[in-house]
Amino acid sequence: MDRWVLHIDMDAFYASCEQLTRPTLKGRPVLVAGVTGRGVVAGASYEARKYGARSAMPTHRAARLVGPGAVLVAPRRSVYSTASRRVFEVIARHVDVVEQLSVDEAFLEPPELVDATPDAVRDWANTLRAAIKEETGLPSSIGAGSGKQYAKIGSGLAKPDGVFVIAHATQLETLHPLPVGELWGAGPVTQAKLATAGVETIGDLAALSEREVEISLGGVLGKQLWALARGIDDRPVAPRAEAKQISAEHTYPTDLLTRAEVDAALQRAAAESHQRLVKDGRGARTVSVKLRMADFRIESRSATLPYATDDAETLLATAYNLVRYPGEVGPIRLVGVSFSGLEEALQDVLFPELDQRIAERAHLVTDYETGVSDHVPSAPVEQVPAPVPAGQWRATLDVYHPEYGHGWVQGSGSGWVTVRFETRATGPGRAVSLRADDPDLAQADPVDSLAWQDWLEAE
Repeated sequence: MDRWVLHIDMDAFYASCEQLTRPTLKGRPVLVAGVTGRGVVAGASYEARKYGARSAMPTHRAARLVGPGAVLVAPRRSVYSTASRRVFEVIARHVDVVEQLSVDEAFLEPPELVDATPDAVRDWANTLRAAIKEETGLPSSIGAGSGKQYAKIGSGLAKPDGVFVIAHATQLETLHPLPVGELWGAGPVTQAKLATAGVETIGDLAALSEREVEISLGGVLGKQLWALARGIDDRPVAPRAEAKQISAEHTYPTDLLTRAEVDAALQRAAAESHQRLVKDGRGARTVSVKLRMADFRIESRSATLPYATDDAETLLATAYNLVRYPGEVGPIRLVGVSFSGLEEALQDVLFPELDQRIAERAHLVTDYETGVSDHVPSAPVEQVPAPVPAGQWRATLDVYHPEYGHGWVQGSGSGWVTVRFETRATGPGRAVSLRADDPDLAQADPVDSLAWQDWLEAE
């Protein structure tokens, strides 16, 4: 029997949720990254990606790439998690077993598609996408193939807002010309090892002998990648256990000898871990920093916050509080950052800057791997809006006014606040300037911008 595995991925999920609930932003290059220009990008709309902006990129760099038209908005996790629940509720009506990878992607293996034709698979996928779009308003892409590897590659080829079915009869023709980095598990280090063996494409890897693969990559990983390159992928689709820890670490080819090198390595690991944390959809209470010295000693230090957070600056500042430097421990070869104590419920902190103070110590933006400084003056950026002092209306905050309804803060200053009143259900709304001390203006629940009250009450 020919199995069909599908991979569904919501298109630019965070940015799409922002454009859905704030219709004025539709068609604009949105960066979900906070309004200060610091930290890293959590999500970028396709309009922003055209300029080269992407998730996990430093915010200032992404904003500079997009230019004056960039729209920076603060992440609203409650909106994304609510939208995710509704999306997966729709998916669950169409297929029994779902292997959810994150808040916005999953593997599916519908039993009714066994031995189906590619056209039948495409029709099934489009039916699911249409159901999601009709009920939530959010776009998605689906890839399909004989295993997870093909399905994942297919969803990438389907984007944005499409379906790509890799037929069993031609799957190797599709797979082999692709860069070897497209394979599951072929990260930068693996790619570098394969490059020394002259392997650039998946087809190049498939053409190696088993012995050559073992020499280049070693045993278990090498054989797994070699099997995937030859089109062998029988991994089952099954519900996943929740991760207890999210981490990233890198071993450097030469010892890190200076504070600047260690700081750059710390930022790199923290940014990658944060990207995975955001993708996971939870927050972390505990931050750990792992160091391996040149003499192979390993040191791991941890700190636990009184609340769970996915704020990049807070997590990085906590890591800075833990890291030690070559002057203290000697030359360093490996730097890693991990987040644990993962929780669904996040807490808004009244004074987050108290947990971010150490981040001011060395706010580096050096690309450590290339040695090219990224600290250059940035172009003017339309921030929505500039940050406001504590105690006043914060940029992009959700608010409510009994006369105008639900809206979000676009800017404030000199005793005034400008609010764009709109939700998913209203279409583009009008901007209204109000006195900052207007007694009728109140902070609102961001989830209300989805205008799904009937569904939420029935959930």
